[in-house]
Amino acid sequence: MDLPWLPIGLSSVAGSFVLVHNAPQYSISASYVKTFLVLETIQILLGLLWEAILYPKLFSPIRHLPQPKGGSFFNGQLKRISAEPTGEPHRDWIKNVPNEGLIYYTTILNQGRLLLTSPQALSEVLTTKSYDFIKPQQLRNGLGRVLGIGLLLAEGDEHKRQRKNLMPAFAYRHVKDLYPVFWEKSIKLVNGLMSVARKEGKESVKSIDNAAMVDISGWFSRATLDIIGVAGMGHDFDAIDNPDTKINVTYRSVFSPSRQQRTMALLGLFLPQWFLRALPVAHNNKIVESSNTIKEVCRELIREKKEKLDQKQKRVDADILSVALESGGFTEEDLVNQMMTFLAAGHETTASAMTWAFYLLCLHPEVQTRLREEIRANLPPIDDTETVTAASLDQCHYLHAVCNEVLRVYSPVPGTIREAGRDTSILGQYVPKGTKILLSPWAVNTATSLWGPDADKFNPDRWMGPGKANSGGAESNYAFLTFLHGPRSCIGQAFAKAEFACLMAAVVGRFEVKIADEDFKLVIKGSITAKPKNGLTVRIKPIEGW
Repeated sequence: MDLPWLPIGLSSVAGSFVLVHNAPQYSISASYVKTFLVLETIQILLGLLWEAILYPKLFSPIRHLPQPKGGSFFNGQLKRISAEPTGEPHRDWIKNVPNEGLIYYTTILNQGRLLLTSPQALSEVLTTKSYDFIKPQQLRNGLGRVLGIGLLLAEGDEHKRQRKNLMPAFAYRHVKDLYPVFWEKSIKLVNGLMSVARKEGKESVKSIDNAAMVDISGWFSRATLDIIGVAGMGHDFDAIDNPDTKINVTYRSVFSPSRQQRTMALLGLFLPQWFLRALPVAHNNKIVESSNTIKEVCRELIREKKEKLDQKQKRVDADILSVALESGGFTEEDLVNQMMTFLAAGHETTASAMTWAFYLLCLHPEVQTRLREEIRANLPPIDDTETVTAASLDQCHYLHAVCNEVLRVYSPVPGTIREAGRDTSILGQYVPKGTKILLSPWAVNTATSLWGPDADKFNPDRWMGPGKANSGGAESNYAFLTFLHGPRSCIGQAFAKAEFACLMAAVVGRFEVKIADEDFKLVIKGSITAKPKNGLTVRIKPIEGW
């Protein structure tokens, strides 16, 4: 709720002073404090009346757009949005609410949202008018505590400057040099899982049909943290072998949302961040401690890298931090923010993608078998000294099809929000400044209007065949929203796809994977990313001959 808190407070202070001094008979007991509190309360109630009822119900210029049915008078679709995983209501609405590219809905205290549903609408917001739409301040304040105010949260000219200086580090020609790092860590992940499968010192492992039960999502988080550590910062966090390292424990705490964290996020929709941060609750303490830990690690690694570069006078490492330092376009504090962004976003999203990949492969064993056959036919054995290159991985067309289909059906980030930074328009519809815009990969990626009647089905073959490798058969590239598009698209897309493919190839090539519980029912949890609640426990069985 964007009430003008500072003006309300100042006017209440001024009003109480004037009344008590000049017209005490109209004040409350001639008391500054009591008069202030009454004036403050009246202004807040009037503001809420306008924001929550009068404006959205009678004056909003977008209130006439198509809306989902149901919802409450005061809180719109809040009940459903709170009860279901992020993106699930939007998947339903994009299919079942007739619209021409825009759907309007309201949430707590009737705060309005615009859901974009057509390639044309997405193109305007993400590309042609991208800098008209910014990250809401509440989001920047919240995520910035863990992600830093780096490329992901920067706006306007500052975003353009940061992206320009970081682009060389994420160019495909540079990412190709990182394939050996991806493959080395993928092999280390396989070896770690193999030790579990062989029950080496793992007392909790239960063997069923020569298969070991393991929560595989935790392993993926550690592997991707190690990869972004080496490829991003030239430092090995060694989380695969040592899950209790400080940085891994910190991130697992941050990315495991508690009830209190969800409550605070809800309150953040209508209360100012300075007020929420001042509350003496455990969540605030955890975020402060986590942020300080991550910043300390980043700052130490940056200084070590600077010293190394100063001694050699020339960059010899291929990691992202080295390239960023060489550009000379960042202060140390800038680099701390960038590294915080890449550490968090760069490992958690790919770990989520891997978890969804193996959930889907367990549901579709025929896909898993076909994929394993292709991997073994085209890539060197897992215990071979030969590494995997971009060229060798490019021969695995079905592998890339499976990866793309996973990212389509279960985008690691189910939704993101923008705010109109000025009065603007979408598809000719006037959109006033402050309007919240919802971009939902979970909805767009599975919309039947864009992907056909089998849009919600996991079908890697849609990415196979002439002209389909990059489109999946969809007519518009805006039908695939996982990495967004335009100037604010994911700068690490090539990095993430290569890492994802290497991890998939190594694990699927070596293991047969099945859901541990035959009665398993998917329950999704989410904060920044979406994953199965309580992880994904699977049975892994080594397959010899590779």
